[in-house]
Amino acid sequence: MNASVAIQVLPETTNEEELIRIVDEVIAYIKSTGLNCSVGPFETTIEGDYDELMDIVKECQHIAVKAGAPYVASYIKVVYRPEGDVLTIEKKITKHHQDEE
Repeated sequence: MNASVAIQVLPETTNEEELIRIVDEVIAYIKSTGLNCSVGPFETTIEGDYDELMDIVKECQHIAVKAGAPYVASYIKVVYRPEGDVLTIEKKITKHHQDEE
């Protein structure tokens, strides 16, 4: 795993219910890829191969538009290490979720 991506998809909508519906469709697509991901309140983080992740980021925009958004803005963070592994989601956040169990 040489990359991780955090993506926040912000579709243009007329109300909160529509916004949630469209974002849920994007999240369902991300989960359907089978890659390790973590959904947070502002963004979803995905781990995998850099090129595959870039294709997923591209498709997230298409999914939002197909779901009914006239346009979509996205904020994307990328960590990429061509020759090695990046820190995993698990290593970054597990210690912060241990009290929740």
